[in-house]
Amino acid sequence: MLDDTDRRILRHLLADPQADNATLAGRAGVTVATLWRRLDRLRERGVLTGIEARIDWRALGYEVQVSLRFTLDKTEPRAFDAFTTAARVVPEVIEIQTFLGSVDIRLSVVARDMAHWQQIWRDRILALPHVTDIEPLMLVATIKDTAELAL
Repeated sequence: MLDDTDRRILRHLLADPQADNATLAGRAGVTVATLWRRLDRLRERGVLTGIEARIDWRALGYEVQVSLRFTLDKTEPRAFDAFTTAARVVPEVIEIQTFLGSVDIRLSVVARDMAHWQQIWRDRILALPHVTDIEPLMLVATIKDTAELAL
């Protein structure tokens, strides 16, 4: 699916997503025109889905990050849809993931401080529908956070 040139372009793009096309082409050992064609082809094939901004929530004053693992009521046929609909409107929820296994859904939530977290917990999290169990995990440190994979 990918050849060595595609892999080289993706490696350099992951290493420095803000590099301009001329710099990226030079680092990957291709012309700018070749780079454009390759990037377009990677987008068309769904390999490259976009370039995104990464926000440091702490720099914006959100000092608390909590991962919440939910188990939903399996006897309620609309539990999943009702839960995800309600979770999407909580402004402090920055990520929603679904799983197979004992945990059904995981939310990542940010808060300015512990008082703000307590307000979110009481007013928004505990009000989410069809929850049978919640396991909150407070983030202490991020050791590795990368989208890079050996290409």
